Amino acid sequence: MKKILIGIFAGLILLTHAHAADTGTPGDKPVATPRVSIFSTSTDWEALTGLRYSEYRGEFISSSGIVGRGLVLYYLDGFPCYGLGDGVRIWVGPNNKHDGELRIACLYAPDEIKFTWRNATRDADQAQSTGILICPVESSGRELTIDLAKCDRGPDWDEI
Repeated sequence: MKKILIGIFAGLILLTHAHAADTGTPGDKPVATPRVSIFSTSTDWEALTGLRYSEYRGEFISSSGIVGRGLVLYYLDGFPCYGLGDGVRIWVGPNNKHDGELRIACLYAPDEIKFTWRNATRDADQAQSTGILICPVESSGRELTIDLAKCDRGPDWDEI
């Protein structure tokens, strides 16, 4: 049995040496193989903070200054929250009309949230957004209020 194991071990060493010697011509530098690391950008914030996610719902107060004929908002995930399913796209129209509801999961109520935005009518096809809208948030329990008149326009995509 010992002889068999020694024979297998010796064979592996010879194969490894033969493969290493056959990787190029003498004097060639070994070619570096690029390494690609793919990892999740998500972090388990519950585990890191000891806090638990809760669902929060957002209500919008329209502002004719930015809403115009309509405003399509897409919630941008950001600590301490992430968007929930179809609750990340909201259309806000004049006269406090809306289509959809902001639904996000948060470790605690956020002080501000960000959206991509564009002006469009209610049934407009999905198109490229204009830029970023940064909005302060008022919270009462798990209900959030976003007054669009208090939001700041961040840079438009063509300004970045």
